[in-house]
Amino acid sequence: MRTRRGLSYPRGAAVNACDTAAGKRTGTTSYKRGKPDFAAGDYLVCRKKNRLISTQKTGETDLFDSLPDDLVISILCKLSSSASCPSDFINVLLTCKRLNGLGLHSLVLSKASPKTFAVKAKNWSDSAHRFLKLFADAGNVEACYTLGMIRFYCLQNRGSGASLMAKAAISSYAPALYSLAVIQFNGSGGSKSDKDLRAGVALCARAAFLGHIDALRELGHCLQDGYGVRQNVTEGRRFLVQANARELAAVLSKPIPGLPTRTWFSWNPHAHPNHRHPTGNGPSGCPLLSDFGCNVPAPESHPASRFMTEWFAIRGGSSGSGLRLCSHTGCGRSETRKHEFRRCSVCGAVNYCSRACQALDWKLRHKEGCAPVERWVDEDGEGGADGDDGGVDGDGDDVMIES
Repeated sequence: MRTRRGLSYPRGAAVNACDTAAGKRTGTTSYKRGKPDFAAGDYLVCRKKNRLISTQKTGETDLFDSLPDDLVISILCKLSSSASCPSDFINVLLTCKRLNGLGLHSLVLSKASPKTFAVKAKNWSDSAHRFLKLFADAGNVEACYTLGMIRFYCLQNRGSGASLMAKAAISSYAPALYSLAVIQFNGSGGSKSDKDLRAGVALCARAAFLGHIDALRELGHCLQDGYGVRQNVTEGRRFLVQANARELAAVLSKPIPGLPTRTWFSWNPHAHPNHRHPTGNGPSGCPLLSDFGCNVPAPESHPASRFMTEWFAIRGGSSGSGLRLCSHTGCGRSETRKHEFRRCSVCGAVNYCSRACQALDWKLRHKEGCAPVERWVDEDGEGGADGDDGGVDGDGDDVMIES
C-alpha cells in the first residue's frame, strides 16, 4: 500500500490499521482491551454465549423450578377440584410448559369438579367432546357419567354411553346407578322385551343406599306397587317419607341466597292429600312436604340433565320423529323408541321416564294443571292408549307420595 508521496507502509502495520478502523466502526473494543486479534463474527458469537450463560445462571434462582412435581400436582388437584368454570383450569394450562404437562396428569383430571369440564349444549363441538373425554379417560366419575348421558340420549350412541355410565356405577356413583335403573325399567335403547325390572330395582336399592333421593323415592313406589319386587305397602310408604325428609335436609344444609328459610315453613291449613287442584296461585318451588306446611324449593338438577334439557330445547323440544321428552323440567331424558315413557292417566298431557320424575313434577307444577278428560288422543291419532305400561296413575301415585 502506497501513500500520496509514493511511500510504502510495512505489510504488518497496514493490516493492524485496517483492523483498528473496523473495530471502531462495529463498536468492538477488542483492540482497546488488548484482546487477541480474531474475526468480529467470532467475537459476537462469544458475546451471545456469555449472555446465554448469564441467563442460565440467573434462572437457577427460580423457586418454581425447584419445586418437586408431586407438590405441584397436589396444588393442581386442589385447583381443579375448586374451579368455578373451565377457563379457570385452562388458563393454568396456558401459563407455562411445565404446568401444561402436569395439569394434564391423570390424578389432576380425576379430581376435577363438574364445573371444571362443564360444557353448554350451544357450545358443543368436537373439541368440547375431546375435552370432556380427556377427564373421562382419566377416571373422573362425574365426567364418565356426564359424557355417558350425552352420548346415550343426545348423540344416540347407546352402547358407548351405557358403558361410560357403567364405569361410573362401578365406582359407586349414585346418579349413574339410578340412570342405569331407569334404562332397565324402560328398556331404553332396545325394545319393550329388553326391560329388566328386577335389575332396575337392584340398581335403585344400591343408589338409595348411597343416599340418592330419587332412587329412594323410586324404590318406595316399586314396593308400594309391587313393580319388579314383592309388594310391601308399609315399607314403600316409609321409603317415600324418608325421601321427602332427606330432600328437606339437603335443601336446609345448602340455603339458597336471597330466599329466607322461614318462607319454607309457611303453614297452610287447607293442605290435604286429596286436595288435588287448589285455587289461586300456589307457592313457587317444590312443596315436597306441603302437607306439613313446608314449601321446599325445587332441588338443583344435575349438570348432565341441564345439558340434555338445553340440547333438546335447541332442537325444537324433541329428539326425533314421535319421540317425547320427560315432562319433569329437571330431568332432560328423551325416549329412545315410541311410547317408551308413560303418560298421566288423568289428563294424558304429560309423560315421565320414572315414578320419581312424576312425583316431583306433580308437586312442582302438574298439580295445578292436571284436569281429567274423557278421552285423549296421542300424536299418532290413537286414543286412550297409555304407552307400554299403561298410564301413570296420577291419582293413585300422588296420594301415596303425599302420605
